[in-house]
Amino acid sequence: MADWQTRFSLAGRTALVTGASRGIGAEICRVYADAGADIVAVARDEEALEGVAGEVRAKGRNCLTLTADLASTDGPGHAAKAALEQVGTIDILVNSAGIALVDAALDLTLEQWDRTMAVNLRAPFLLSQALAPKMIAQRWGKIINISSQTGVIALKDHAAYATSKGALNALTKSLMAEWAEHNIQVNAICPTVVLTPMGKELWSPPEKSGPFLSKTPLGRFGEPVEIADLALYLASPAAELVNGSVIMIEGGFSSV
Repeated sequence: MADWQTRFSLAGRTALVTGASRGIGAEICRVYADAGADIVAVARDEEALEGVAGEVRAKGRNCLTLTADLASTDGPGHAAKAALEQVGTIDILVNSAGIALVDAALDLTLEQWDRTMAVNLRAPFLLSQALAPKMIAQRWGKIINISSQTGVIALKDHAAYATSKGALNALTKSLMAEWAEHNIQVNAICPTVVLTPMGKELWSPPEKSGPFLSKTPLGRFGEPVEIADLALYLASPAAELVNGSVIMIEGGFSSV
């Protein structure tokens, strides 16, 4: 068996990461580049994407940036096609883009519901569907879905978000069942609140964070690099036996 550096290396691999302009997606781009991967960074914000691309290139890796609206029916397909045309094969797909339109179930609009499902569920499916054939042909591939602990446990005012993430977890297992025979691993990561700029803005008020943290044995929220490190493990050769897993990374919240 190879040494541990080789087992955790992404050298020679290319990863497409959605939601790559900020937060967890941007951190995954940086961590993957450190591990030797070239990056295809996908998001809507072209200026922010270029900032992340600059960081990746400073680490000596290639980075292609693609702007796409993953809420549209054709955005995911266009992004996948452009990536394949320009880099050939995507070895690792990380579906990190997501939105959380938080509202009471009685007040949730159809537009909020549909947009949440489009970004959080339909886009990961369409990207996986478009990129899997070449993974199958080369008999190697990794698909990592950034889900949420809210896809497993209940959280007030998160009906659309929780439904989308619960369905994403189910999609993870379904794709695994179809593609495992081709040496493709499909896994989901379910984080707690992560202190991205958006996470800090939404969860800084003590009246909101206090009750949540009181139910978390570790007593704190997550940092983006902690999610990126788990995504690195799942993308690496070290995790080849891990398949169809929905991995909680939430300080013990769901265990008590």
